[in-house]
Amino acid sequence: ERIRHYRGIKEDVYVPGFVPEPSLLENLGFHPKEIIVTVRPPADEAHYSNPESDLLLFELMKRISQTQGVRSVLLPRNYRQEQIFRARHPEWFEDNKTFIPPKARDGLNLLWFSDLVVSGGGTMNREAAALGVPVYSIFRGKTGKVDRMLEQEGRLVMIHSPEEIWTKIPFVRREKPQWLDNKPRAALQDIINHIEDIIKIEQERSGKQR
Repeated sequence: ERIRHYRGIKEDVYVPGFVPEPSLLENLGFHPKEIIVTVRPPADEAHYSNPESDLLLFELMKRISQTQGVRSVLLPRNYRQEQIFRARHPEWFEDNKTFIPPKARDGLNLLWFSDLVVSGGGTMNREAAALGVPVYSIFRGKTGKVDRMLEQEGRLVMIHSPEEIWTKIPFVRREKPQWLDNKPRAALQDIINHIEDIIKIEQERSGKQR
């Protein structure tokens, strides 16, 4: 009785309010014809960290480094992780193949103007799915129900091995609509209805107690 369900994912609540800012890629110095891959590394300090995720990341960055016309926007978890990447993998950054923003950027805007997203995290995967951007998960911990649902719906692709980095992830340009369909989704309306229902029940209880 104390649990209420809603349709969709929590990112469906706020993503419809997103408005793209077209100047982002130009401000970051990207060429319009480049294929942009936004990459979110696994959380290597988390209790659920799995070395298999790191192997998938390294294979992905190797492929990006070797593929002409493709650049990555790499979003390290913290400054320590960035320094490790730069020290151990200088080849990632040759010829500006990999770009790390010097300051925080609007995540939804960055995802929207990416051609694809490869992430070892949860929120960024779900936000990309909510935006309709092709997204590939390199998370190798226990798969949550939301990810399994998105995979079944064809909105998320799970990567299980280094070989699949090459066979399951197409490096192709995405046709980006000028605007996102910002119609409210079922998740938001369901939550509003639940809140109104709870308020009504509490008001009725309060009235009976008086």
